[in-house]
Amino acid sequence: MTITRFVSSIAAAFALAACGRRERAPDALPTATPIKHLVVIFGENISFDHYFGTYPVAANPRGEPAFTAAPGTPAVNGLSPALLAHNPNAANGQNGTMASNPFRLDRTQAATADQSHDYTEEQLAYDGGAADLFPKYTGAGLGGGTTAFYTPAVVMGYYDGNTVTALWNYAQHFAMSDAAYGDVYGPSAPGAIGLVSGQTNGWVTDTAADSTSWVHDGQGGFTLISDAGPSLDVCSDSLLYINQGRMTGRNVGDLLSAAGVTWGWFQGGFDLGTATAGGKGCSRTTKSSIALQAAPDFIPHHEPFQYYRSTANPRHLRPASPGAIGRSGDAANHQYDLRDFFAAVREGNFPAVAFLKAPAHEDGHAGYSDPLDEQTFLTEVVNFVEESPEWPRTAIVILYDDSDGWYDHQMAPIGNASFDRRDRLSGTGACGVRGTTPQLGGVKGAGPVNGRCGPGPRQPFLVVSPWARPNYVDHTLVTQSSVLRFIEDNWLGGRRIGGGSFDAAAGPITGMFDFAGQGTTPRLFLDDSLGTPVAAPSNRLPE
Repeated sequence: MTITRFVSSIAAAFALAACGRRERAPDALPTATPIKHLVVIFGENISFDHYFGTYPVAANPRGEPAFTAAPGTPAVNGLSPALLAHNPNAANGQNGTMASNPFRLDRTQAATADQSHDYTEEQLAYDGGAADLFPKYTGAGLGGGTTAFYTPAVVMGYYDGNTVTALWNYAQHFAMSDAAYGDVYGPSAPGAIGLVSGQTNGWVTDTAADSTSWVHDGQGGFTLISDAGPSLDVCSDSLLYINQGRMTGRNVGDLLSAAGVTWGWFQGGFDLGTATAGGKGCSRTTKSSIALQAAPDFIPHHEPFQYYRSTANPRHLRPASPGAIGRSGDAANHQYDLRDFFAAVREGNFPAVAFLKAPAHEDGHAGYSDPLDEQTFLTEVVNFVEESPEWPRTAIVILYDDSDGWYDHQMAPIGNASFDRRDRLSGTGACGVRGTTPQLGGVKGAGPVNGRCGPGPRQPFLVVSPWARPNYVDHTLVTQSSVLRFIEDNWLGGRRIGGGSFDAAAGPITGMFDFAGQGTTPRLFLDDSLGTPVAAPSNRLPE
């Protein structure tokens, strides 16, 4: 049966489940595909070229984990010889002394400074599609630990399979996209909120009346374009966010709960009662041995469901038991610590949809994390899930919240316009062409809204599953909201969030799967330090 026909067939089941509002075991729920469990690993701040620019060719210097592509490994839309040797960022004099070609970063340079990556700066870096002003506008170097690599124009740096070894092995063994983009330009909070709602309009400020974090949408409301703390989270007050607010409208959690589908967001450091050497509560920290900088385990603006009254767990209340995880009616309200995911799966209570966020030191965000710490987290999670009895019915999606401003040569065609004074993609105050470029409405449905220029920068996107096409690169244009579309099509009969959400127009990720096959792509266990294949995984799990 095709996905389209199956989606139609489960619409009635969705309606019945919505009436009862009681979750059923994931394997008992009708789905449009063989996938009964989706694990979404949401990383931080990586552009596609930064991790995959030379895929599948690695330098393989002595002393670094080697990567040799299998025969027939497909190429990607990456850094061509011309882009490596004669890059427009090296030729554009506006970049001044930071004008540079792309250059390789090795494992000793895993710790780098954070780059500028706000809504306007990222648009300016793309320079109307020329992609030649990254050093000037996003190569700012916003801080980092004592070992942060501050080479001029580090924004042009890229890693290969000798550093991001695990991700290259996952890409070769399973499936990846080289045409995946953020829904909008800008940093973490818009990316995270967009992942779960496809919408950054509908912002309500609970602090200052105006801020650089949001714009007037042109319809009497606001659109979030930068980071601000969720006012519904006690840690926003504890960590002293200057700008705080919340979102109106719906998110995918609302739809899943109404349909009786188990789900949860699992984030490192969410359990405020757990004490470590780095303290306890909202200010608990962990210091990376690579970045050499302590960072809060839990970062509030990385937790999108905390922006919505319907799905927030403001005081980080704990679930009643592992058996209650993923289910409605519990005090935790679907918001959990990362450890709760492992506890639930061990209990035989694997939620249908699970969003996973690493503790900050392992989330890959430059400045306080790095690709090697991120690799430890990724491999431990994937190894754990692959050992689950539910693995034959599971898919893991790995994607990112934003690009951190790292250079990527490929700008997406503008799919949604914006004409706020902070837009610069098509000229001053413009992203797109008035009357020509489509411009979606907002949560109130009152007409087109500003502040949603997109798609944003290109980012890595991988599918790890026994149903993934092995050693496959998909070129379909997808965005973060494509994950929403898959959830909605698989479990909700194609129901959409509405209110101008990008889910309705998002490209499908199904091209990375082979649902006509038998789901027999073999498991791949990787070493959590080197990212290389091993016969059996270690027993360590993320903190």
